[in-house]
Amino acid sequence: MTTPRLLMILTENEPLIELDDLDAMVEMARTADAEGFDAVMLSEHLALGPAAGALGRPTNPREYAAPGNQDPAMGWPSQIVMASAIAAATEQVRIVLGAIIAPLRHPVAMAKELATLDRLSHGRLVVQPTVSWHREEYDALGVDFTKRGRILDEQLGALMALWNETPAEFHGEFFDFADVYSVPKPMGSRRTRTRPTMWFGGQAMHDPLLRRIVRYGDAFHPFGTPTAADLAKLADGMAAAGRHIDELEKVGGTRARFTGADDVADIDDAMSDFPQQIEAGYTTFCMKPAQHINSMDELPGLCRHMVDHVATL
Repeated sequence: MTTPRLLMILTENEPLIELDDLDAMVEMARTADAEGFDAVMLSEHLALGPAAGALGRPTNPREYAAPGNQDPAMGWPSQIVMASAIAAATEQVRIVLGAIIAPLRHPVAMAKELATLDRLSHGRLVVQPTVSWHREEYDALGVDFTKRGRILDEQLGALMALWNETPAEFHGEFFDFADVYSVPKPMGSRRTRTRPTMWFGGQAMHDPLLRRIVRYGDAFHPFGTPTAADLAKLADGMAAAGRHIDELEKVGGTRARFTGADDVADIDDAMSDFPQQIEAGYTTFCMKPAQHINSMDELPGLCRHMVDHVATL
């Protein structure tokens, strides 16, 4: 068995860093790269409206951002721009665009940006397309929220055409083009060859998600803990397509537990169920630094501690 991989979440790390301190985010990526982490991850919103905080704020600000619990003024820097800076500042870590809201972009423009970023990072890019959850964000960009799943499905087909064909063409309900020359092409990983590594995830294993994973997926990255039924459905869907669930990188994470409104979670406690996650097939584990430390000076030690820990599993 290979050693489990570690992934550092760079966004939503308040109060460890100010959310508009973009240099600090790049420094976090450098530290992850230097201390043996496998990947860093960015998430995004392009625009938020009042409903982003309709469910109220978390008791502890170190909790994960989730649908309805966010301050509409919360800082979400441009994912692609940040990834470019991180690619230039690091050498080894994979750079995960952990929630790129694809339906808010045109696939011809998105294909070019992601291919350029993949080249710039020498094949270290990981793309997780999503439809997200915030209707006001779609309204702000003039995209029909009710059609977001169908738009994403078309975009995935269009991206594959643009990344694999010269010239490319695609004909669908939302996007229609022919004789399009989109160069450069992605460098791709050893496994994917002609495209960036593709992750997919969500809050439940619904049919469209399963279809996207089976057709395009290199990894399953759920939001929260999937049920046994979710995993069984995934395994059955992969088998029906002639694939095996073990082909997928499965992404789990630390389980931070807070006792108050302003405390940090014990990292050893948060990693205590890694053996059970590994037994369930998980190979990569996310960690958000703000959940476990109060100062950036503590970050290298936190990383080393985690790397040493997973080496013993």
